[in-house]
Amino acid sequence: MNNLPVALLLGLSLTFPAWADDAAALDRSDHLPAAPYLLAGAPTFDMTVAQFREKYNAANPNALLQEYRAIDSRGDKSNLTRAASKISETLYASTALEQGTGKIKTLQITWLPVPGPDMKAAQARAMDYMTALLRFFIPGLSPEEGRKKLDSLLSAGKGARYFARTEGALRFVVADNGDKGLTFAVEPIKLALATP
Repeated sequence: MNNLPVALLLGLSLTFPAWADDAAALDRSDHLPAAPYLLAGAPTFDMTVAQFREKYNAANPNALLQEYRAIDSRGDKSNLTRAASKISETLYASTALEQGTGKIKTLQITWLPVPGPDMKAAQARAMDYMTALLRFFIPGLSPEEGRKKLDSLLSAGKGARYFARTEGALRFVVADNGDKGLTFAVEPIKLALATP
C-alpha cells in the first residue's frame, strides 16, 4: 500500500478538472476550476459502490475489484465520501460518493507507471481494467471495440491534466500526468431536453 497515497492524490486530482462539455485537452499551465461532479446538483449513477462492485465483478471475473475502503476526508469541504480499492502496487480504483445516499458520482482507475521489467505487464493490466470499466457502462461493446474506444480516449487525452468526452449520459475523463500516473474516469451527466 506504499503507493496508495500517491494513487489517491492522482486519481482524485480529477477533483479540479475544468467544467466543459467535450472539453479540449487543457495545457498543464491552465488553471482548472472544480470538477463537474463536485458542482451542486451534479448527477449520480443510480447505484452504490457495493452494487457497482457486485455487478462489475460478475461481468469481469478476470479484472476483479476488491472492497472499496473509505478515505479520511476531514479537511474536504466537497460533502463527498471518497473511497479506494487497491488492485496492485501500481493500480488503484477510486470513487466519490454522494453523502447520505452513497450513490456514485465518479469511478476512476489510476495506474502509476513504475519503471522496471514489469512495467509493460502492469500497463497491460491497467488497460484491461480501464477497458472493463468502460465496457461496464457501454455493455454492447466487444472487448476489442472497448479497447479501441479506450485507446482513442487515452490518445485524445495524452499529456493533458484533464480531457473529457461526453457520449450520451456519460462523461469519459482522462488525466495524464506522464510518469506520475494515468487516470481514466467515468461520470454521469444530466441530459437536457431540447427546446423547440
